Amino acid sequence: MPQISVRGEEMPASPIRKLVPLSDKAKEKGITVYHLNIGQPDLPTPKVALDALHNIDRTVLEYSPSDGYRSYREKLTKYYASYNINVTADDIIITTGGSEAVLFAFLACLNPGDEIIVPEPAYANYMAFAISAGADIKAIPSTIEEGFALPSVDKFEALITEKTRGILICNPNNPTGYLYTRNEMNQIRDIVKKYDLYLFSDEVYREFIYTGSPYISACHLKGIEENVVLIDSVSKRYSECGIRIGALITKNKKLRASVMKFCQARLSPPLIGQLIAEASLDASQEYMRDIYDEYVERRKFLIDGLNRIPGVYSPIPMGAFYTVARLPVDNADTFCAWCLSDFSYEGQTVFMAPASGFYSSPELGRDEVRIAYVLKKEDLQKALFVLQKALEAYPGRTI
Repeated sequence: MPQISVRGEEMPASPIRKLVPLSDKAKEKGITVYHLNIGQPDLPTPKVALDALHNIDRTVLEYSPSDGYRSYREKLTKYYASYNINVTADDIIITTGGSEAVLFAFLACLNPGDEIIVPEPAYANYMAFAISAGADIKAIPSTIEEGFALPSVDKFEALITEKTRGILICNPNNPTGYLYTRNEMNQIRDIVKKYDLYLFSDEVYREFIYTGSPYISACHLKGIEENVVLIDSVSKRYSECGIRIGALITKNKKLRASVMKFCQARLSPPLIGQLIAEASLDASQEYMRDIYDEYVERRKFLIDGLNRIPGVYSPIPMGAFYTVARLPVDNADTFCAWCLSDFSYEGQTVFMAPASGFYSSPELGRDEVRIAYVLKKEDLQKALFVLQKALEAYPGRTI
Protein backbone atom coordinates (compact mmCIF):
# COMPACT_ATOMS: atom_id res chain seq x y z
CA MET A 1 0.00 0.00 0.00
CA PRO A 2 1.38 3.48 -0.86
CA GLN A 3 2.64 5.52 2.06
CA ILE A 4 0.91 8.61 3.45
CA SER A 5 3.14 11.70 3.49
CA VAL A 6 4.91 12.73 6.69
CA ARG A 7 2.93 15.96 6.47
CA GLY A 8 -0.31 14.00 6.30
CA GLU A 9 0.69 11.85 9.26
CA GLU A 10 1.65 14.88 11.37
CA MET A 11 -1.48 16.89 10.54
CA PRO A 12 -3.45 17.10 13.81
CA ALA A 13 -7.11 16.17 14.01
CA SER A 14 -9.36 19.09 14.91
CA PRO A 15 -10.18 19.12 18.65
CA ILE A 16 -13.34 20.99 17.64
CA ARG A 17 -14.59 18.44 15.10
CA LYS A 18 -12.92 15.12 15.95
CA LEU A 19 -15.80 14.01 18.19
CA VAL A 20 -18.45 14.70 15.54
CA PRO A 21 -18.95 10.96 14.78
CA LEU A 22 -19.84 10.37 18.45
CA SER A 23 -22.18 13.34 18.36
CA ASP A 24 -23.86 11.99 15.23
CA LYS A 25 -24.38 8.59 16.86
CA ALA A 26 -25.90 10.24 19.95
CA LYS A 27 -28.32 12.13 17.74
CA GLU A 28 -29.24 8.91 15.92
CA LYS A 29 -30.33 7.58 19.33
CA GLY A 30 -32.62 10.59 19.73
CA ILE A 31 -30.39 12.41 22.22
CA THR A 32 -30.38 16.21 22.14
CA VAL A 33 -26.79 17.42 21.84
CA TYR A 34 -25.94 20.94 23.00
CA HIS A 35 -23.10 22.11 20.77
CA LEU A 36 -20.64 24.07 22.88
CA ASN A 37 -17.72 22.83 20.79
CA ILE A 38 -17.62 25.11 17.76
CA GLY A 39 -17.71 28.85 17.15
CA GLN A 40 -20.73 28.75 14.86
CA PRO A 41 -22.96 31.64 15.96
CA ASP A 42 -26.70 30.96 16.06
CA LEU A 43 -27.48 34.65 15.68
CA PRO A 44 -28.91 35.88 12.35
CA THR A 45 -26.85 37.04 9.41
CA PRO A 46 -27.59 40.74 8.63
CA LYS A 47 -30.69 41.29 6.49
CA VAL A 48 -28.72 43.42 4.04
CA ALA A 49 -26.45 40.43 3.45
CA LEU A 50 -29.33 38.02 2.87
CA ASP A 51 -31.02 40.56 0.58
CA ALA A 52 -27.82 40.76 -1.47
CA LEU A 53 -27.84 36.97 -1.78
CA HIS A 54 -31.49 36.84 -2.83
CA ASN A 55 -31.10 39.68 -5.33
CA ILE A 56 -28.06 38.46 -7.25
CA ASP A 57 -28.85 39.25 -10.87
CA ARG A 58 -26.08 37.83 -13.03
CA THR A 59 -26.00 35.72 -16.13
CA VAL A 60 -22.44 34.53 -15.48
CA LEU A 61 -20.80 33.70 -12.14
CA GLU A 62 -17.28 34.60 -13.18
CA TYR A 63 -13.87 34.43 -11.58
CA SER A 64 -13.22 37.43 -9.39
CA PRO A 65 -9.78 39.09 -9.29
CA SER A 66 -7.26 36.99 -7.38
CA ASP A 67 -7.00 39.63 -4.67
CA GLY A 68 -10.76 40.14 -4.51
CA TYR A 69 -13.12 42.75 -5.90
CA ARG A 70 -11.72 46.24 -5.60
CA SER A 71 -15.12 47.66 -4.65
CA TYR A 72 -15.16 45.40 -1.60
CA ARG A 73 -11.58 46.24 -0.67
CA GLU A 74 -12.27 49.97 -0.99
CA LYS A 75 -15.31 49.63 1.23
CA LEU A 76 -13.30 47.65 3.77
CA THR A 77 -10.86 50.55 4.20
CA LYS A 78 -13.70 52.63 5.69
CA TYR A 79 -14.59 49.80 8.07
CA TYR A 80 -10.99 49.54 9.28
CA ALA A 81 -10.72 53.32 9.60
CA SER A 82 -13.52 53.15 12.18
CA TYR A 83 -11.05 51.16 14.32
CA ASN A 84 -8.20 53.58 13.58
CA ILE A 85 -6.61 51.05 11.24
CA ASN A 86 -5.47 53.11 8.28
CA VAL A 87 -5.00 50.97 5.18
CA THR A 88 -5.61 51.31 1.45
CA ALA A 89 -7.40 48.90 -0.85
CA ASP A 90 -4.00 47.84 -2.17
CA ASP A 91 -2.96 46.72 1.33
CA ILE A 92 -5.86 44.23 1.43
CA ILE A 93 -6.01 40.80 -0.19
CA ILE A 94 -9.31 38.92 0.01
CA THR A 95 -8.96 35.26 0.91
CA THR A 96 -11.10 32.15 1.17
CA GLY A 97 -11.81 32.61 4.85
CA GLY A 98 -9.37 33.71 7.51
CA SER A 99 -7.90 30.20 7.34
CA GLU A 100 -6.49 30.76 3.85
CA ALA A 101 -5.09 34.11 5.00
CA VAL A 102 -3.09 32.36 7.73
CA LEU A 103 -1.96 29.61 5.37
CA PHE A 104 -0.86 32.03 2.63
CA ALA A 105 0.92 34.22 5.19
CA PHE A 106 2.88 31.20 6.40
CA LEU A 107 3.65 29.99 2.86
CA ALA A 108 4.89 33.43 1.84
CA CYS A 109 6.88 34.24 4.98
CA LEU A 110 8.25 30.93 6.25
CA ASN A 111 10.69 28.40 4.83
CA PRO A 112 10.58 24.72 5.80
CA GLY A 113 12.21 24.43 9.21
CA ASP A 114 11.51 28.04 10.19
CA GLU A 115 9.91 28.66 13.59
CA ILE A 116 7.10 30.85 14.85
CA ILE A 117 6.31 31.53 18.50
CA VAL A 118 2.68 31.14 19.53
CA PRO A 119 1.17 31.77 22.98
CA GLU A 120 -0.99 28.80 23.96
CA PRO A 121 -3.67 27.63 24.24
CA ALA A 122 -4.14 28.63 20.60
CA TYR A 123 -6.54 27.99 17.75
CA ALA A 124 -5.74 24.42 16.77
CA ASN A 125 -5.63 25.01 13.01
CA TYR A 126 -2.56 27.25 13.38
CA MET A 127 -0.61 24.06 13.92
CA ALA A 128 -2.16 22.53 10.81
CA PHE A 129 -1.24 25.55 8.69
CA ALA A 130 2.31 25.54 10.04
CA ILE A 131 2.68 21.86 9.14
CA SER A 132 1.34 22.62 5.66
CA ALA A 133 4.09 25.22 5.27
CA GLY A 134 6.77 22.94 6.72
CA ALA A 135 7.29 25.32 9.64
CA ASP A 136 7.51 24.58 13.36
CA ILE A 137 5.44 26.19 16.10
CA LYS A 138 7.29 26.94 19.31
CA ALA A 139 4.64 27.16 21.99
CA ILE A 140 4.79 29.46 24.97
CA PRO A 141 2.08 28.36 27.40
CA SER A 142 -0.12 30.75 29.34
CA THR A 143 -2.01 29.49 32.38
CA ILE A 144 -5.59 29.45 33.56
CA GLU A 145 -4.38 30.57 37.01
CA GLU A 146 -3.18 33.85 35.44
CA GLY A 147 -6.29 34.19 33.27
CA PHE A 148 -4.22 33.29 30.18
CA ALA A 149 -2.30 36.58 30.29
CA LEU A 150 0.67 36.99 27.94
CA PRO A 151 3.80 35.22 29.20
CA SER A 152 6.75 37.42 30.11
CA VAL A 153 9.22 38.80 27.57
CA ASP A 154 12.05 36.61 28.84
CA LYS A 155 10.02 33.50 28.04
CA PHE A 156 9.64 34.71 24.46
CA GLU A 157 13.32 35.52 24.15
CA ALA A 158 14.27 32.10 25.52
CA LEU A 159 12.62 30.54 22.45
CA ILE A 160 14.19 32.80 19.83
CA THR A 161 16.82 31.14 17.63
CA GLU A 162 18.30 31.81 14.21
CA LYS A 163 15.28 29.93 12.80
CA THR A 164 12.67 32.19 14.43
CA ARG A 165 10.73 34.18 11.82
CA GLY A 166 7.65 35.41 13.61
CA ILE A 167 5.17 35.62 16.45
CA LEU A 168 1.50 34.67 16.02
CA ILE A 169 -1.22 36.05 18.28
CA CYS A 170 -5.02 35.94 18.29
CA ASN A 171 -6.55 39.06 19.84
CA PRO A 172 -9.19 38.76 21.27
CA ASN A 173 -8.16 35.18 21.74
CA ASN A 174 -9.65 31.94 20.53
CA PRO A 175 -9.92 29.70 22.59
CA THR A 176 -9.53 31.65 25.86
CA GLY A 177 -11.35 34.92 25.21
CA TYR A 178 -8.32 36.80 26.56
CA LEU A 179 -7.76 40.39 25.36
CA TYR A 180 -4.17 41.61 25.21
CA THR A 181 -3.53 44.88 27.05
CA ARG A 182 -1.73 47.88 25.59
CA ASN A 183 1.32 47.00 27.67
CA GLU A 184 1.33 43.42 26.41
CA MET A 185 0.98 44.55 22.79
CA ASN A 186 3.86 46.98 23.29
CA GLN A 187 5.97 44.12 24.68
CA ILE A 188 5.23 42.10 21.56
CA ARG A 189 6.07 45.10 19.38
CA ASP A 190 9.45 45.52 21.08
CA ILE A 191 10.35 41.84 20.56
CA VAL A 192 9.27 41.97 16.91
CA LYS A 193 11.32 45.11 16.34
CA LYS A 194 14.39 43.88 18.23
CA TYR A 195 14.63 40.61 16.29
CA ASP A 196 13.03 41.83 13.02
CA LEU A 197 10.25 39.22 13.09
CA TYR A 198 6.88 39.00 11.42
CA LEU A 199 3.87 39.61 13.64
CA PHE A 200 0.90 37.54 12.45
CA SER A 201 -2.16 38.94 14.22
CA ASP A 202 -5.54 37.20 13.98
CA GLU A 203 -8.13 39.82 14.93
CA VAL A 204 -11.40 38.34 13.69
CA TYR A 205 -13.17 38.92 17.04
CA ARG A 206 -12.53 42.68 17.39
CA GLU A 207 -16.28 43.41 17.54
CA PHE A 208 -16.60 41.33 20.70
CA ILE A 209 -14.70 43.07 23.49
CA TYR A 210 -16.36 43.23 26.91
CA THR A 211 -14.07 45.49 28.89
CA GLY A 212 -13.38 49.19 29.10
CA SER A 213 -9.83 48.54 27.94
CA PRO A 214 -9.18 49.68 24.36
CA TYR A 215 -8.77 47.30 21.45
CA ILE A 216 -5.13 47.45 20.42
CA SER A 217 -4.58 46.15 16.91
CA ALA A 218 -1.18 45.07 15.67
CA CYS A 219 -1.73 47.79 13.06
CA HIS A 220 -1.69 50.39 15.85
CA LEU A 221 1.87 49.51 16.85
CA LYS A 222 4.42 52.07 15.71
CA GLY A 223 7.72 51.15 14.12
CA ILE A 224 6.82 47.64 12.86
CA GLU A 225 4.38 48.50 10.07
CA GLU A 226 6.29 46.39 7.52
CA ASN A 227 6.39 43.41 9.90
CA VAL A 228 2.65 43.15 10.60
CA VAL A 229 0.36 40.69 8.83
CA LEU A 230 -3.25 41.18 9.90
CA ILE A 231 -5.67 38.25 9.56
CA ASP A 232 -9.38 38.95 9.33
CA SER A 233 -12.71 37.30 8.47
CA VAL A 234 -16.41 38.15 8.27
CA SER A 235 -17.40 34.73 9.64
CA LYS A 236 -17.93 35.70 13.26
CA ARG A 237 -18.97 39.34 13.21
CA TYR A 238 -21.79 38.79 10.72
CA SER A 239 -22.58 35.10 11.40
CA GLU A 240 -21.30 34.24 7.92
CA CYS A 241 -19.00 31.27 8.53
CA GLY A 242 -20.25 29.54 5.40
CA ILE A 243 -19.46 32.22 2.82
CA ARG A 244 -15.70 31.76 3.41
CA ILE A 245 -14.49 35.34 3.08
CA GLY A 246 -11.40 36.53 4.91
CA ALA A 247 -8.60 39.01 4.37
CA LEU A 248 -4.84 39.32 4.65
CA ILE A 249 -3.68 42.88 5.26
CA THR A 250 -0.12 44.16 5.23
CA LYS A 251 1.83 47.29 4.37
CA ASN A 252 4.72 45.10 3.21
CA LYS A 253 4.64 45.35 -0.61
CA LYS A 254 7.15 42.55 -1.14
CA LEU A 255 5.08 40.24 1.05
CA ARG A 256 1.86 41.17 -0.75
CA ALA A 257 3.47 40.36 -4.09
CA SER A 258 4.49 36.95 -2.77
CA VAL A 259 1.03 36.23 -1.34
CA MET A 260 -0.51 37.21 -4.66
CA LYS A 261 1.31 34.34 -6.36
CA PHE A 262 -0.48 31.88 -4.10
CA CYS A 263 -3.74 33.74 -4.70
CA GLN A 264 -3.30 33.47 -8.45
CA ALA A 265 -2.53 29.76 -8.15
CA ARG A 266 -5.87 29.19 -6.43
CA LEU A 267 -7.47 31.57 -8.98
CA SER A 268 -9.97 33.61 -6.94
CA PRO A 269 -11.83 33.96 -3.65
CA PRO A 270 -15.55 33.08 -3.65
CA LEU A 271 -17.58 35.41 -5.85
CA ILE A 272 -20.93 34.98 -4.09
CA GLY A 273 -19.27 35.32 -0.69
CA GLN A 274 -17.71 38.65 -1.63
CA LEU A 275 -21.04 40.07 -2.78
CA ILE A 276 -22.58 39.10 0.55
CA ALA A 277 -19.60 40.36 2.57
CA GLU A 278 -19.59 43.71 0.79
CA ALA A 279 -23.29 44.17 1.48
CA SER A 280 -22.72 43.21 5.14
CA LEU A 281 -20.62 46.32 5.65
CA ASP A 282 -23.92 48.23 5.51
CA ALA A 283 -25.32 46.32 8.49
CA SER A 284 -26.98 48.76 10.86
CA GLN A 285 -25.50 49.88 14.14
CA GLU A 286 -28.62 48.47 15.77
CA TYR A 287 -27.81 45.02 14.35
CA MET A 288 -24.22 45.16 15.61
CA ARG A 289 -25.32 46.46 19.03
CA ASP A 290 -27.96 43.76 19.44
CA ILE A 291 -25.44 41.02 18.58
CA TYR A 292 -22.93 42.50 21.02
CA ASP A 293 -25.46 42.84 23.82
CA GLU A 294 -26.58 39.24 23.34
CA TYR A 295 -23.01 37.96 23.72
CA VAL A 296 -22.50 40.10 26.82
CA GLU A 297 -25.53 38.46 28.44
CA ARG A 298 -24.53 34.97 27.34
CA ARG A 299 -20.99 35.44 28.65
CA LYS A 300 -22.18 36.46 32.11
CA PHE A 301 -24.76 33.67 32.21
CA LEU A 302 -22.26 30.99 31.17
CA ILE A 303 -19.34 32.06 33.36
CA ASP A 304 -21.53 32.51 36.42
CA GLY A 305 -23.10 29.10 35.78
CA LEU A 306 -19.80 27.31 35.24
CA ASN A 307 -18.25 28.71 38.40
CA ARG A 308 -21.25 27.59 40.46
CA ILE A 309 -20.66 23.94 39.50
CA PRO A 310 -18.52 22.28 42.19
CA GLY A 311 -14.93 21.84 41.06
CA VAL A 312 -15.31 23.89 37.86
CA TYR A 313 -13.36 27.11 37.25
CA SER A 314 -13.42 29.55 34.35
CA PRO A 315 -11.73 32.95 34.26
CA ILE A 316 -13.86 35.76 32.84
CA PRO A 317 -13.13 36.10 29.10
CA MET A 318 -12.75 39.70 27.94
CA GLY A 319 -13.43 39.09 24.26
CA ALA A 320 -14.59 36.70 21.52
CA PHE A 321 -17.25 34.16 22.55
CA TYR A 322 -15.22 31.37 24.10
CA THR A 323 -13.87 30.40 27.46
CA VAL A 324 -11.49 27.69 28.64
CA ALA A 325 -12.77 26.03 31.80
CA ARG A 326 -11.05 23.63 34.19
CA LEU A 327 -13.14 20.59 35.11
CA PRO A 328 -12.74 18.12 38.02
CA VAL A 329 -11.94 15.21 35.68
CA ASP A 330 -8.95 12.96 35.17
CA ASN A 331 -8.91 13.47 31.39
CA ALA A 332 -11.02 16.01 29.50
CA ASP A 333 -10.59 14.16 26.19
CA THR A 334 -12.05 11.03 27.73
CA PHE A 335 -14.76 12.99 29.52
CA CYS A 336 -15.90 14.84 26.38
CA ALA A 337 -16.07 11.57 24.44
CA TRP A 338 -17.88 9.85 27.34
CA CYS A 339 -20.51 12.60 27.41
CA LEU A 340 -21.39 11.76 23.81
CA SER A 341 -20.99 7.98 23.82
CA ASP A 342 -22.03 6.84 27.30
CA PHE A 343 -23.99 9.58 29.01
CA SER A 344 -27.27 11.40 28.70
CA TYR A 345 -29.57 13.07 31.18
CA GLU A 346 -33.25 13.10 30.30
CA GLY A 347 -32.29 12.58 26.66
CA GLN A 348 -29.70 15.38 26.59
CA THR A 349 -25.92 15.71 26.55
CA VAL A 350 -23.19 18.26 25.85
CA PHE A 351 -20.53 18.49 23.14
CA MET A 352 -17.38 20.38 24.23
CA ALA A 353 -13.91 20.70 22.72
CA PRO A 354 -11.12 19.16 24.82
CA ALA A 355 -8.59 21.92 25.45
CA SER A 356 -5.62 19.58 25.04
CA GLY A 357 -6.03 20.07 21.29
CA PHE A 358 -5.25 23.76 21.70
CA TYR A 359 -1.82 23.01 23.17
CA SER A 360 1.15 21.46 21.37
CA SER A 361 2.36 19.75 24.57
CA PRO A 362 0.28 16.62 25.26
CA GLU A 363 0.44 17.04 29.04
CA LEU A 364 -1.19 20.48 29.00
CA GLY A 365 -4.90 21.16 29.14
CA ARG A 366 -5.76 17.63 30.20
CA ASP A 367 -8.46 18.82 32.60
CA GLU A 368 -9.64 21.78 30.49
CA VAL A 369 -12.31 22.27 27.83
CA ARG A 370 -13.13 25.08 25.44
CA ILE A 371 -16.75 26.18 25.55
CA ALA A 372 -18.31 28.46 22.94
CA TYR A 373 -21.27 30.51 24.16
CA VAL A 374 -22.98 30.56 20.78
CA LEU A 375 -26.30 29.16 22.01
CA LYS A 376 -29.26 31.13 23.33
CA LYS A 377 -29.43 31.45 27.11
CA GLU A 378 -32.25 28.91 27.42
CA ASP A 379 -30.03 26.30 25.79
CA LEU A 380 -26.99 27.38 27.77
CA GLN A 381 -29.01 26.89 30.96
CA LYS A 382 -29.94 23.37 29.92
CA ALA A 383 -26.37 22.63 28.84
CA LEU A 384 -24.96 23.80 32.19
CA PHE A 385 -27.41 21.61 34.09
CA VAL A 386 -26.57 18.59 31.92
CA LEU A 387 -22.83 19.29 32.36
CA GLN A 388 -23.23 19.29 36.14
CA LYS A 389 -25.10 15.99 35.98
CA ALA A 390 -22.40 14.54 33.71
CA LEU A 391 -19.67 15.56 36.13
CA GLU A 392 -21.58 13.97 39.01
CA ALA A 393 -21.87 10.69 37.07
CA TYR A 394 -18.43 10.55 35.42
CA PRO A 395 -16.30 7.66 36.73
CA GLY A 396 -13.09 9.69 36.38
CA ARG A 397 -14.23 12.59 38.53
CA THR A 398 -11.37 13.92 40.66
CA ILE A 399 -13.27 15.49 43.55
